[in-house]
Amino acid sequence: MRELDWSRSPLGSPAAWPSWLRSAVSLMQGSGFPMFLAAGPEFGFLYNDAYIDILGDKHPAAMGARFQDVWPEIWSDIAPFIDKAMHGEATWVENHPLTMRRRGYDERTWFTFSYSPLKDEEGGIAGLFCACTETTGRVRAEAALREGETRFRNMADHAPVMMWMTDVDGSCFYLSRRWYEFTGQTEAEALGLGWLDAVHPDDRGWSGETFLAANARQAPFRLEYRLRGADGGYRWFIDAAQPRLGEDGGFLGYIGSVTDIHDRKAAEERLIETTRRLDAILANTSQAIFLMDEHQHCTYMNRAAEALTGYELGEVLARDCTLHDVVHHTRPDGSPYPLCECPIDQAFPENEREQGEEIFVHKEGSFYPVGFTASPIRDERGEPVGTVIEARNIEEEIRAKTALEAFNATLERRVEEEIARRESVEEALRQSQKMEAVGQLTGGLAHDFNNLLTGITGSLELMQTRMGQGRLSDLDRYMAAAQGAAKRAAALTHRLLAFSRRQTLDPKPTDVNALVSGMEELIRRTVGASVHIEVVGSVGLWTALIDPSQLENALLNLCINARDAMPGGGRITIETANRWLDDRAARERDMPRGQYLSLCVTDTGTGMTPEVIAKAFDPFFTTKPIGQGTGLGLSMIYGFVRQSGGQVRIYSEVGQGTTVCLYLPRHHGEAPGTEGMPDLAGAPRAEQGETVLVIDDEPSIRMLVTEVLEDLGYTAIEAADGPSGLKVLQSDVRIDLLITDVGLPGGMNGRQVADAARVTRPGLKVLFITGYAENAAVGNGYLDAGMQVLTKPFVMEALATRIRDMIEMP
Repeated sequence: MRELDWSRSPLGSPAAWPSWLRSAVSLMQGSGFPMFLAAGPEFGFLYNDAYIDILGDKHPAAMGARFQDVWPEIWSDIAPFIDKAMHGEATWVENHPLTMRRRGYDERTWFTFSYSPLKDEEGGIAGLFCACTETTGRVRAEAALREGETRFRNMADHAPVMMWMTDVDGSCFYLSRRWYEFTGQTEAEALGLGWLDAVHPDDRGWSGETFLAANARQAPFRLEYRLRGADGGYRWFIDAAQPRLGEDGGFLGYIGSVTDIHDRKAAEERLIETTRRLDAILANTSQAIFLMDEHQHCTYMNRAAEALTGYELGEVLARDCTLHDVVHHTRPDGSPYPLCECPIDQAFPENEREQGEEIFVHKEGSFYPVGFTASPIRDERGEPVGTVIEARNIEEEIRAKTALEAFNATLERRVEEEIARRESVEEALRQSQKMEAVGQLTGGLAHDFNNLLTGITGSLELMQTRMGQGRLSDLDRYMAAAQGAAKRAAALTHRLLAFSRRQTLDPKPTDVNALVSGMEELIRRTVGASVHIEVVGSVGLWTALIDPSQLENALLNLCINARDAMPGGGRITIETANRWLDDRAARERDMPRGQYLSLCVTDTGTGMTPEVIAKAFDPFFTTKPIGQGTGLGLSMIYGFVRQSGGQVRIYSEVGQGTTVCLYLPRHHGEAPGTEGMPDLAGAPRAEQGETVLVIDDEPSIRMLVTEVLEDLGYTAIEAADGPSGLKVLQSDVRIDLLITDVGLPGGMNGRQVADAARVTRPGLKVLFITGYAENAAVGNGYLDAGMQVLTKPFVMEALATRIRDMIEMP
């Protein structure tokens, strides 16, 4: 509809349509039932996709045209219904005849439809709505059915066989003229079950029972019985029938034919004698053997064939049909298997041997596969006079072959699943061991933090005492002691966060070569003169997306571990390289395929056994003497690198040394240059009126941040929890920046406060200050535009610079 030129339509552009018309069009387009509407004074014509087939060649020109211009040839026929609809009266018509011209010629059609008034917003009738369906096919089919019944009766009466039909109860309601001519019965005598009176007394009982049993099963059947003629003599006939089914598949009764087989029956009796002689020769073979005559009727089955099919020879002969009709008449899906499509039965007409596999139907109704060889029996002139069939059940062969193929096809998958299951169990065990270690850590943590807090509080108390005494000369020493203890506490916190995989990372584009170069002197001083340091930086090394401070700590830890592994001195090699991991290499390292860069630290120390390597990343596992290692170093490195999207791998040989490689994710771009941290005195100042809201439940942090803000010229507003902070944010107070802790009391965390504030302040800039960021609070580590994170503890100079940068950020 959007592609049409609506300027010529009486309805005008869709953009200007009233709401009632748009609603009607929307309802119509959402339906799979053919519908159209005609609206406005000129009856602008609109329709859905289901109506297109009805229009024929009139589509797409009919869209938006006048209703009368679309269907001028039937206008006089439908005008009364249109008039009723426009006067508020709905109509419904079934199988209404219409002569349409929709494909270049007049076409007689039938429709069932309803016309309803279409009302505008004020209740006035503004058009009409029609739901319709074309019933042309059904009307013609019903007429054809009536005509077909007439033709059938005429055909049946002139057919060379007797024809009959029954209803669902088995009562015969039609017999063709030839039945009455042969038997001499009248219609009143033969209909219902009276036809059985003409069957030989010896055949009458079982024939009737067979017919009624088949009728109960609603299944095809075939009978051979003797029928009495009008002269009193009996002849053999074959009575065959198929179920009649309605359009819905329901059983309506039978249609059958009765054919004279008296002469053929005599010939079959002669063949039986021949079969007896052949049976003496073939009875002892284990291969199923069938003999068929020129009509493909089975004349012989040996014992193996009877065992294969479930039928005795006498049963098959009594049915007087092809072997195909006994054991090969139906496919496994239930559909009939025509004789002309059966390869077994082609050996006779083709006069050639046929071999292959087919599906037989056992007497009990089950299907089973057979391997067969069908060979023509030729007379002295080489002409086929019958067929010999050899067959064997190959069900076990196929089952064995299928099992072997399935085993081979699923072997690799089952091996992979078993490996994955074992790895999952091992990982669960390792995680359980880690959780047990966390519980054991509690007492040690309390001891370490008590020592650090004693250093901090003791230094502050001495500072307070000395200041009260006017002795200011020792203040620097006490201040340095307090700061040192605070930094050690922060380092322990970072290690614990890395161990738990929950530290707040600040990944940045990082030049790893430059980072290693900047750390080289510190590493040399740390490891001592007995250890030689060699740095091999890759030329053209990619930029890594990583937290540089965490990477520095990881590199220093690895070098310290390497030094401790070489008590007599040795060599440490620090090497970087670009790595492209394909599917196999990535799978070996348990990481996604792609581009990475590696940072490897290699020593010439004592090396590790495979058992030690397996536990190296477990927290608190250490091979160092008591008091010389916490066992958190490698665990911290592993947690940091994995959280950053990378991987850590250890390669070691006892007595030769160890290599630990960090695989870091590549960043496509250059690393920014580094800048020195400005002094607080030189930090940029606030501009006139700039206001910062500080939300933190720790009064000391609020006090410190507020002091810094006011020293820099900002207006600072404090809040102790989320709800009180949000109340300020929802007022009309000017707020240029929100500084908030992530974990807050009052039922709202920092991220929730920020998100709620951005509903009324969409451009609000937010700085999260946190020492332990919950994933849920910061959106699983992903921040929206205008949001940043500053990790506690931080120096005031860094806070001042970050505040200025964020306020000036576009």
